[in-house]
Order: sequence, then structure tokens, then C-alpha cells
Amino acid sequence: MPLYIRDDTVATLAREVQRLTKAETMTDAVRLALVNEIERIHRQRPAAEQIAKALAMADAMGENAPDFDFRTFSDELWER
Repeated sequence: MPLYIRDDTVATLAREVQRLTKAETMTDAVRLALVNEIERIHRQRPAAEQIAKALAMADAMGENAPDFDFRTFSDELWER
């Protein structure tokens, strides 16, 4: 099935991708751009899931102690 680009801005972007990637055709350039965008989205999703998991773990730990002294805690770890 042929791909027709009827938007001048999109055509300009496709030609720029073609030039930068040295793709043989605009179709190759569009294919590459779409594949790269799909991969970017897939890489981004796990990060968001990891952040959500970390936030859930932090919430499960409860509020932090206002009188907690991290420096003392850290020094004590080194003394062990």
C-alpha cells in the first residue's frame, strides 16, 4: 500500500530525516522514523512503571521521621 504525504510540513520533515539518515527513499525515512518512535515509547514506558513502583514503595514506608539525622546515620554505617 503506498504512503501519500499530503502535508507540506510532514513532507519537509520526511525529506530531512531522509537526508540525515541517508535513506534511499522517503518511505525508508518514514519507516525508520516510525520504528525509532515506537522504540522510544517502549523504552519510556518501563521507566514510568519503575518510578511508579518506587513511589508506591516509598508510600508504603510511611512518613519520614522529622528528627532523622542522615549524617549521623551514614557515619554510623561507616563505623560498623
